[in-house]
Amino acid sequence: MGLIGILLGLGLIMWFSFRGWSVLILAPAGALIAALAASEPLLAHWTQTFMGSAAGFLAQFFPLFLLGAVFGKLMEDSGSVAAIAKFMTEKLGPTRSILAVVLAGALVTYGGVSLFVAFFVIGPMGQAMFRAANVPNRLLPAAICLGTSTFTMSALPGTPAIQNAIPMPFFGTTPFAAPGLGIIAAIIMLSFGLWWLNRAEAAARRAGEGFGVPAGSAEEAADDPLVRERATTASSFDPREVKPQPVLAGPSIVVAMTPLVVVVGVNLIMSMLVLPRMDTSFLQEYQWGGITIASVGGVWSVLVALTAAIFVMIALNHKRLPALKKTVDAGANASVLPVLAVASLVGFGAVVAAMPAFEAVRDWVVSIEGGPLVSLAVATNLLAALTGSASGGMTIALEALGPTYMQLAAEMNIDPALLHRIAVIGSGTLDSLPHNGAVVTLLAVCGSTHSKSYFDIVMVGIVGAILALIAVIMLGGTFGSF
Repeated sequence: MGLIGILLGLGLIMWFSFRGWSVLILAPAGALIAALAASEPLLAHWTQTFMGSAAGFLAQFFPLFLLGAVFGKLMEDSGSVAAIAKFMTEKLGPTRSILAVVLAGALVTYGGVSLFVAFFVIGPMGQAMFRAANVPNRLLPAAICLGTSTFTMSALPGTPAIQNAIPMPFFGTTPFAAPGLGIIAAIIMLSFGLWWLNRAEAAARRAGEGFGVPAGSAEEAADDPLVRERATTASSFDPREVKPQPVLAGPSIVVAMTPLVVVVGVNLIMSMLVLPRMDTSFLQEYQWGGITIASVGGVWSVLVALTAAIFVMIALNHKRLPALKKTVDAGANASVLPVLAVASLVGFGAVVAAMPAFEAVRDWVVSIEGGPLVSLAVATNLLAALTGSASGGMTIALEALGPTYMQLAAEMNIDPALLHRIAVIGSGTLDSLPHNGAVVTLLAVCGSTHSKSYFDIVMVGIVGAILALIAVIMLGGTFGSF
């Protein structure tokens, strides 16, 4: 009965979240079903196990959600995201509209802008460019997905995406874990995705297919409550707050890009130079939790990078942000629902891991043929698929199995950085199933539907990512982390 309860709990979350129910309700309900089936104490698991783990996630990651959302909102309201997208479209021109959309999305998301902010800014601009080039609108969601939700989210070293931050406390790693393998994975994802989209565009031209008529707009998507509920477990930004303030004049490309460069540069300096040279022995004292810098260093690096970028952003764009308080408040508000949603999934994972039947699940996962690297990839893939969330699926997997994999890594001399990169890439593959909140939001923003655009999203967002994951597992298993 215990295993049946776990499966029923997962099924409850997947089924009802797809129908727009809030995961804030579904996660504790799923946890209680799992506990009830195992004849475990319900209230104790809810208040102690579930809430204890959810609160631990909030303590670790709420600052990242908060600063990331504020930074993204500042980039949006200052016109910086639009300026970068406009620069790319002007330089590459209508004949290379797909490449322009992909690179614009990649630049802003690798620099720390939430993918949802990128959706709502780049979507309308991409539509204008696709219309001018007579490229089918149905290809726009896949182009935006490739630039915002694949290699910049999971593969490129140093990305401040929350998915890249989640494994750091579990494995004691930094945002730049396994940089060589990450770059190789990013090249595979980008190359395969561009090949597929260019092939699809050529096929459409041969068939005489043009831009078509979008079924909706970004403004309508932002106000859709169903889109909002599905979206908040897939990103660190509540789409309801994507309502840009009036911009007096857009910044130059140099001004627009500078905060993004600050994010990456400060992140690198903190991770590689500053924190390793600091005396952090005080962290081992009781009042600081008796931890080491490896447990918090990666998160600290991203926090400092985002803080520095926010100050630089305000200094360079203060005249373009006349309603600064309103912008900052909107960014802060945008972080709350997503972080609570993911924390609730973490609580569900903790309850599942506490069930006696989970020992059988753990043994099955660890014993998957191919070793720990393959089993970790399978675990993150499956849970990301079930929850429709890369961050949610990965946190459940690592909450339940993280200590097991660290023990295996020590026994088999596996660099935790390799586990980090495989977990992140693995979480960003099957998370893009039809019920994924980012997919639902992206289709709504672009005025398209699953029937028109989802197959291309699968090719660039799932197939390309799986190819990259296989390559990383093979290279990491042969040569180790690099």
